[in-house]
Amino acid sequence: MTTTIDWATKDASGKELDIKRKLEILKYRKWQQRVRVQTSYERNIIQAMNELSRISSQLGIPKACVDEAMGIYEQVLTKGLVRGRSVEAIVAACLHMACRKIGMPRSLDEISQYTRASRKEVARCFRLIARELGVRLPLSDPKLYVPRIVEQLKLSGEILKEALNILEQAKKKGLTAGKDPAGLAAAAVYIASLLRGEVRTQKEVAMAAQVTEVTVRNRYKELARELNIKIPIK
Repeated sequence: MTTTIDWATKDASGKELDIKRKLEILKYRKWQQRVRVQTSYERNIIQAMNELSRISSQLGIPKACVDEAMGIYEQVLTKGLVRGRSVEAIVAACLHMACRKIGMPRSLDEISQYTRASRKEVARCFRLIARELGVRLPLSDPKLYVPRIVEQLKLSGEILKEALNILEQAKKKGLTAGKDPAGLAAAAVYIASLLRGEVRTQKEVAMAAQVTEVTVRNRYKELARELNIKIPIK
């Protein structure tokens, strides 16, 4: 309905309406408001589902994770947290939260690349949702990212084993705290590829991990220095 039913006390000729007619108008206004709210809610849900489907299909995210993200979004929508914010940013934040909950390695950087919202905006929405919903998430383990990076670069099982070993040493020394897990995983894979002679460039590793070359370079230098790893000169 595009017509708004206004509150009226008089008819078109200016004559005062009787109480029965006034109650009818009030009832119609209430129903119209309910329909509009329901329609707005459903329209928002459909938009979110379409956006979530688009991002998840590009990232190859399983249905269980998508369902979890949609459940989070519905909570966010019910609490009124979407109002005044980008649906794309909220959806991306919900998807990242779902990935963290389920243990699916998809970083904030990676998800942000497939949405029109900026990474900064998605991160802001993520923090808002976590706070408002009281969600406590486990820290992402860099090891979860290694198999996918190794697979995309078509590296051997030896590289996988070496990279995981590097990350285990880094964890024991406290080098992983507060660091982007995808960046750490990429750096470990890069070092392992150099040590085992299956060399991949920093650019190739960065693309596979969906992080920047600068991140790979900084993390790899830090790991090599702190773990006293001698990188062979190529």
